[in-house]
Amino acid sequence: MRRAILLIAYGPSSMQGRAALGAFDARARALFPGLPVRWAYSSLLMRRRLAEARQKSDSVSKALQRLRLEKFSSVAVQPLQTICGAEYTQVRLAAEEADDEGFRVRLGMPLLHSDEDVRLAAHAVVRHLPPERLPHEDVILMGHGARHAAASRYQALDTAVQELDARIHVGVMNGENDLDALLPRLKSPRVWLLPLLSVIGRHAQEDMAGDDALSWRGRIEAAGHACTPVLRGLAEYEAFAELWLRHLEQAAAALDAP
Repeated sequence: MRRAILLIAYGPSSMQGRAALGAFDARARALFPGLPVRWAYSSLLMRRRLAEARQKSDSVSKALQRLRLEKFSSVAVQPLQTICGAEYTQVRLAAEEADDEGFRVRLGMPLLHSDEDVRLAAHAVVRHLPPERLPHEDVILMGHGARHAAASRYQALDTAVQELDARIHVGVMNGENDLDALLPRLKSPRVWLLPLLSVIGRHAQEDMAGDDALSWRGRIEAAGHACTPVLRGLAEYEAFAELWLRHLEQAAAALDAP
């Protein structure tokens, strides 16, 4: 039985993002020594940009087709996504379409799938706070958000992390618990601003930390706080990488299930 690992990201839109995916790739290879590790990208825009740069730019379906043509018989698929939203659903449908008796595909869950995932992620947030942050200072994590039932996991993480540190807040760009909801909760003169995103790209660089008055940084400063953004994606932190790898291990183990 020839096995492979397929990792999925939105797509690398910065040098830092590419480096983060490369580091995660190395973690997966260390966890599954000897197994080939491939990548696919869920963003059509990112795939087009990679193709224009003559870099590998497979969609999930195309990557699975390639593995089948190369005579692999089973694949564990792990997306670096946060919730079971629309993007994860597209990945799941591609995996289900490829899966059959001669080519087994098992899909790992996103970062915040279960209540236990939320609990572990809350501890990961606290573990990886900036060392310069003082205990009384507010910290905001900016997630992408979604108009989807699974977006409730962001609120669950906000609740879980506040039980550990009441000055940490989780918000989203799209949906409930946006920045307007968080601003009244801020009390400290300085506010730390971190992305709840797998890698650093346009959302973190512009929508979160940009100089524009409409960025989260600009709006926090307009509300009278100094703001210190930290441009580091979740995949760059050991504890968050371990959560995704835990789901990958579960997907790989499911390949052996009857």
